[in-house]
Amino acid sequence: MIEYQKKIQNIAERLLNEKKVDVVLGFKKGTIPMMNQPCLVRVPDETQKLVWDSNCGINLTNYLTNRKERIGIIAKGCDTRNIVTHIVENKIKREQLVIIGVPCTGMIDKAKINGLMVNEIAEVSEHNQEITITDSRGATKTIQKKEVLQSNCSICKYKNPVIYDELVADLVPESKDIDRYEDIRKIESMASSEKFKFFEDMLSTCIRCYACRNACPLCYCPTCFVDESKPQWLGKGMDPIDIRTFHFLRAYHCAGRCTDCGSCERACPMDITVRQFTKKLEKDCVELFGWEAGLTLDKRPPLDHYKTNDPQSFIK
Repeated sequence: MIEYQKKIQNIAERLLNEKKVDVVLGFKKGTIPMMNQPCLVRVPDETQKLVWDSNCGINLTNYLTNRKERIGIIAKGCDTRNIVTHIVENKIKREQLVIIGVPCTGMIDKAKINGLMVNEIAEVSEHNQEITITDSRGATKTIQKKEVLQSNCSICKYKNPVIYDELVADLVPESKDIDRYEDIRKIESMASSEKFKFFEDMLSTCIRCYACRNACPLCYCPTCFVDESKPQWLGKGMDPIDIRTFHFLRAYHCAGRCTDCGSCERACPMDITVRQFTKKLEKDCVELFGWEAGLTLDKRPPLDHYKTNDPQSFIK
């Protein structure tokens, strides 16, 4: 995807020159490998610092909330689905945006790549669908990109932008016959005691840094429930019950809204697979309501409005 970079820079420069936007939201090179940084470009001369490669996994929709400017945003498939949700939930207006759509072949998982080398990673480059890793001692290794994709990217159904004003390249083929919920069905088949132990072990390393919440484009409440003091919903310490309450409630707040962009897992310093929660609720929304988040501006999420024919088999 690195070949998209020049086209992105040219589009951004044109939009700023023509004063169609006040700012372009994209990525610049990070200070360490595999960590590109979100950036705002306000003048045409600065568009050359915009980059695009397989290290642009952060969901830029997170930076749109309640902004007032006219914004050009560089967006891959999952980003555009979150942009749709932002528009539907009145966090940004459609007319404020010029969406620069990027067909995506997936983002790489820095944890997987770090695990391939003994020494510190010095550089990661890509060509076509190959990733070349160079460590601090000059040793190199070249692998296929598909071997180190983020887990959400490996089962992604919407690689292409679902909404856009400019497109930087031809649309890429969408994946077919993907089983998105194989891992979820395994958990569903467990006995209650097994499930409790599974989630207890899964969350045992959580340090409550809230990186998952902060990275999530859906978590934009002015005051998060974990920070409320009147009433105080849960404590600030490391009590396992409080940790579980935080993760379960945050997941419920994302029900019918999550696009599985992977920002939560990407941000987690403890490598917790927090997508297990949101994917379960995604699966339920698909099966109960035939709903997938962020695909249309014409409908609201199923838990956001009432219909008389909603499934009610769970009510006794």
